[in-house]
Amino acid sequence: MFLLISASLGYIYSPQLDSPPPRWVHFAHGLLLFLYQTFDAVDGKQARRTNSSSPLGELFDHGCDALACALEALAFGSTAMCGRYTFWFWVISAVPFYGATWEHYFTNTLILPAVNGPTEGLMLIYVAHFFTALVGAEWWAQDVGKSIPLLGWVPFIDGIPTYGAVLFCMIVFAVIPTLTFNVQNVYKVVHMRHGSMLKALAMLVPFGVLMAVVLLWDFMSPYDLIGQYPHMVVMGIGQAFGFLVGRMILAHLCDEPKGLKTSMSMSLFYLPLAIANALTAWLNEGIPLIDEKWVLLGFCLYTGALYLHFATSVIHEITTALGIYCFRITRKEA
Repeated sequence: MFLLISASLGYIYSPQLDSPPPRWVHFAHGLLLFLYQTFDAVDGKQARRTNSSSPLGELFDHGCDALACALEALAFGSTAMCGRYTFWFWVISAVPFYGATWEHYFTNTLILPAVNGPTEGLMLIYVAHFFTALVGAEWWAQDVGKSIPLLGWVPFIDGIPTYGAVLFCMIVFAVIPTLTFNVQNVYKVVHMRHGSMLKALAMLVPFGVLMAVVLLWDFMSPYDLIGQYPHMVVMGIGQAFGFLVGRMILAHLCDEPKGLKTSMSMSLFYLPLAIANALTAWLNEGIPLIDEKWVLLGFCLYTGALYLHFATSVIHEITTALGIYCFRITRKEA
């Protein structure tokens, strides 16, 4: 709820995430993210305190966190005025999240380093929101040498916007090392159990194909989809990502055999239609058969319906099997 409000403010005041919203919006982004992080940190304690811990709690918690990657990327996009680069900020939050979920599936341990995304990472982001409320969103769009004069002497950063430098540093110093450790930890466990590393890596394929096909769609489209409609692109792929994460967590909770889950391909079913429609533009003087805006809206509706169907059906089955409620706690008997 907090991050949905935050992303909505970003859309209202910066529809393409390339114009500066009012400064109070940045403060609201920071406050709402702080509230989200706080509630996300205490829900497990509350569940144990009320004796309502269950496998559904893990699925529910991480399912919401998966959607939060997209919502917070959109909020930060409006703060940093990074336009189409908002998609890549979603990527650098989704890749470590998917890697950690994948590692948890094989190791049965959710390993977070001393400095990690859910705590220090989110803290840096809401501090950035509060900082932007003081200096203005334009700070992120200007060259690094102007934003940080101490770095003005570095020759190769000339002409690079500040948000671009931040994105590069996050990829090099956070995403790549984290993903490397994920793969190493999974390899150790698979090797120790004499399993197949190919089956383990196969679970990464749907996520990789999802990102690759969306980027291919953007490349083939006669319009700048990610630049013109960043909210729809990020929400569409973010909901598909939430489905993939939820499906992997469900496989872990149900102790399913390791390997690719064919139902994960449901997140990709809509994309061949989008690619085919983009191809028609190449055959029809740059005009697609169906307006790309409506095709993109259809992608958002499809992935939203897919995620909601998955979530509601799983919640119904788990609550029925365990005899528990989803949003209600039974009164303890004296």
